[in-house]
Amino acid sequence: MKFFTAAISVFGLLALANASPAADIEARSGTHLTQAQAEARLKPNGITASSSGGCTTRSNPHCTSYQGILSGTVDGVITLKKAAGLSSLVITGGTEVGHASGTYSHYNGYKVDVQHQTRLDNYIHSAFTRIANRGDGYPQWKAPSGNLYCDEGTHWDITYF
Repeated sequence: MKFFTAAISVFGLLALANASPAADIEARSGTHLTQAQAEARLKPNGITASSSGGCTTRSNPHCTSYQGILSGTVDGVITLKKAAGLSSLVITGGTEVGHASGTYSHYNGYKVDVQHQTRLDNYIHSAFTRIANRGDGYPQWKAPSGNLYCDEGTHWDITYF
């Protein structure tokens, strides 16, 4: 019996050691939410959306949509707001079309854009590590969790892993 238990433990450790980083990210990212589910979690926490079109339609690039956003991304935004000591936070970009494509994209639910605020900017600059500029030249900060905060000038482009 001890051999059997030890063998299971060794195989379990090997499985963990061979788990891909992408699988770990997917596990932490949670599940895709509907617009209503995301709003129900964000609004009570003082987080609202703003768009040039005043809409939430995912297929319209002038809207700010939460449709398909990952629960881990929503949790990350809530945590950021609380950690920065903000009374409110405005999301200006969600899962709507019009953003860059890729695995960890807005459309796939990993990213949000949020409005600059002095207190938020100061928090990101002091709590996270400045890393190399993104390929397009914008400055980035990395949290210990691996999340990325890119200052695109008019807003923060945040990737939650």
